[in-house]
Amino acid sequence: MAEPLPAAEIVECVPNFAEGRRPEVVAEIVAAAKAAGDVHVLDSELDANHHRSVVTFAGRIAEVEKAAFACVAKARERIDLTVHKGEHPRMGATDVLPFVPVRGTTMEACIALARRVGRRIGEELEIPVFFYEEAATRPERRNLADVRAPQFEGLLELVGKDPARAPDFGPPRLHPTAGATAVGARSFLVAYNVNLKSDDLKLAKSIAKQIRERDGGLKCVKALGFFLEDRKLAQVSMNLTNFTVTSVEKVYGEIERLAKAAGVEILESELVGLAPRAALPDGVPARVKLAGFDPSKQVLEELLAQR
Repeated sequence: MAEPLPAAEIVECVPNFAEGRRPEVVAEIVAAAKAAGDVHVLDSELDANHHRSVVTFAGRIAEVEKAAFACVAKARERIDLTVHKGEHPRMGATDVLPFVPVRGTTMEACIALARRVGRRIGEELEIPVFFYEEAATRPERRNLADVRAPQFEGLLELVGKDPARAPDFGPPRLHPTAGATAVGARSFLVAYNVNLKSDDLKLAKSIAKQIRERDGGLKCVKALGFFLEDRKLAQVSMNLTNFTVTSVEKVYGEIERLAKAAGVEILESELVGLAPRAALPDGVPARVKLAGFDPSKQVLEELLAQR
């Protein structure tokens, strides 16, 4: 059993894995993290449509460092990208491995942590590593979408041939089944989806393009349009990289406006993983139709207080 979270130093790690359909595999990954480091697992979510899982754990830097490497090693063992198909873009079994300063530490400490773990992943697991966000070694790698754009299949051809795709650590080729991993340091990110009362994928993609920052939309918004096969719904899936610049309510309002212009209503929205309390002020969950929202399980501060 993990020791109570320290009053001072807390770092959060939020690895994303290319596995959303085998709960037993994600359970093994989580168990590996807990066995290696004295960390608290705050959340673990699987999405079968995206074929992706998001795990959140927290603790002291030294413990998070051990747990992060262990879960990447287990994912390398249990996930094979050559047979992986899902809605969400991916380039690795452990697709992204971000570190977030929560309390009593700094972004600089998380950058150093990312570099240490990234070096071990590259050297010991033979998985090429690309640093992104605050840990990026070059400006064009800050944006994860740019790093991951060719996905696993495309990077198999590019890494080792295109100098622009040379990894920061690890071999100059993708791991044959585990691909590559993006390791980073960043501030809090809110992963947020809006489900339309429609199966119109074209509309979801159009809305995503209109709201995302890179296409002239809302600041600090990354967005893609997906089709949820099991529910026959179109979804606008987002990462809000700075919710103080563009809030959950603001992006919801813009999606609602664009959907209504096309004669479509919003069915619901959903939070993926955790969010800071400030991202979901009183009244906002109801106004954005946040499905199944439970602060005791989805608000970071509430979970930390329970540890």
